[in-house]
Amino acid sequence: MDESKTMEAEGTVTISGGLHSQQLAQKEYDRFLKAERKTTHQVRLTQAAILLLFLALWEVAGRNQWIDALLFSFPSRIGALLYSKWVDGTLLIHVGVTLWETVVGFLLGTLVGTAVATMLWWSPFLSKVLDPYIVVLNSLPKVALGPLFIVALGPGVLSIIATTLSITVIITILTVYGSFKEVDANYTKVIRIFGGSKSTVFQKVILPASYPTIVSTLKVNVGLSWVGVIVGEFLVSKEGLGYLIIYGFQVFNFTLVIGSVLLIAVAATVMYQAVAYLEGKLIGNKRN
Repeated sequence: MDESKTMEAEGTVTISGGLHSQQLAQKEYDRFLKAERKTTHQVRLTQAAILLLFLALWEVAGRNQWIDALLFSFPSRIGALLYSKWVDGTLLIHVGVTLWETVVGFLLGTLVGTAVATMLWWSPFLSKVLDPYIVVLNSLPKVALGPLFIVALGPGVLSIIATTLSITVIITILTVYGSFKEVDANYTKVIRIFGGSKSTVFQKVILPASYPTIVSTLKVNVGLSWVGVIVGEFLVSKEGLGYLIIYGFQVFNFTLVIGSVLLIAVAATVMYQAVAYLEGKLIGNKRN
């Protein structure tokens, strides 16, 4: 009887000790999250302050002729020009065209590149055959291929998207395939020992382990897809932000040029933040 009471008391002490440890761990975790939120808030405030200070100095320098306002303009003049184009409806058209082309090129480049990387991982023979061709394609100046795409596909959206794909696909293939090859072979052996097929190995081991690299590739492709689209619009487009930049240079309206560049920066930032949000979902779910 005494032994049972002793065991019961020890069990109670163990449970209470475990609960106390959990409470301490939760308290430390909450403190860590609070510190992280505080740091993030401070970073955002500092970033906003730097941006506002830069815009203020730019405005003052332009108005006081410290810089050539014809070439570099200043924020209020740029804002007035963009607002006038927003009111007459032309700005939304140009932004919409460029954004649509960029998103399509971005998604296609990532999907096609990842699909080809999967094929190369699946077939070592195909990988050995295509390796020198991929290296050569990666070394080519992609922008120089633009005129070829125009002749082959016509002066339209297809040639612009093709220019974007020529920039994004090869980088995606090299990066994602390299990540596939670097996955620990022991994980693959475990799946094989339990009778898993090659497709099971890819679904359960290779692809999940490569999520961080794929997301990093998405971030890189955000910038590359904008480069491809703007270069394509330089060459053939009659609409879009690239067209506005070229038109601004032709008529010496550098306020329009800088305004278009700023719009590209804002749109690219929004796309980058969307990819960062996707990264949090994928990597967070993977860790959980």
